[in-house]
Amino acid sequence: MVAYHATVDVPHELVEHVSWLIYARRCERRSRWRKLSCFRQALLVPVRLRKNETLPALAAGFGVSTATAWRYVDETLDVLAAWAPGLHEALTGLGEGDHVIVDGTLIPIDRIAADEPYYSMKHRKHGMDVQVIARPDGTPLWFSRAMPRRTHDLTAARAHGIVQACLTREILVLADRSYQGAGATYYHHREQPEHYQRFNRDHARLRAPGERAFAQLKSWRILRRARCSTRRIGTIVQAIHTLLKCNYSG
Repeated sequence: MVAYHATVDVPHELVEHVSWLIYARRCERRSRWRKLSCFRQALLVPVRLRKNETLPALAAGFGVSTATAWRYVDETLDVLAAWAPGLHEALTGLGEGDHVIVDGTLIPIDRIAADEPYYSMKHRKHGMDVQVIARPDGTPLWFSRAMPRRTHDLTAARAHGIVQACLTREILVLADRSYQGAGATYYHHREQPEHYQRFNRDHARLRAPGERAFAQLKSWRILRRARCSTRRIGTIVQAIHTLLKCNYSG
């Protein structure tokens, strides 16, 4: 196997920030000597998430065993996911008169036809469902844990507590037709009068920036075709959200 040097398109400051979080975790656990420094361990995760490198290739590039690379990546993901905001924390400061965009997306996964709960009839592929709450400009406020994609968007929103949390704070929610059962207003017949159709167009225009949140999420290639356990996808999404927040603050 031949090793070679490569780059990953994340800011140096972001890797430094993650390395300090790892350093704090090592101090908390009183960890002994490690094969990689905090910075090198921090670099493992952006390479894994951004480029979707396989663990054997990642291990070879960093000069560690595959088991060590897996352990370091897993540990760092848990550290980052712990810093992702919860639902109520994400909505702090929002109230009556504010509005957010709510939507769901598919995270494609490797599964066989027999894994029915993961199959999305809409997308004709297997995957996991992730819900997002975004600001009007598309900046993500909160990502949900991952659920099998066969779950309907409204069911997922209720299960995560999104509907109740927004109703309690009297926050206006902009969402597509999948969420109509929660009391959304949406006129979907083309035969409706012009002012109804204009309402639909305005509604769609205001919702459109919500796609920006998912575009940022899927710029991390691991979520374009996840080859990991479905139980870890939620942790990966939360970890990426933390990295995105660090990018904004930087």
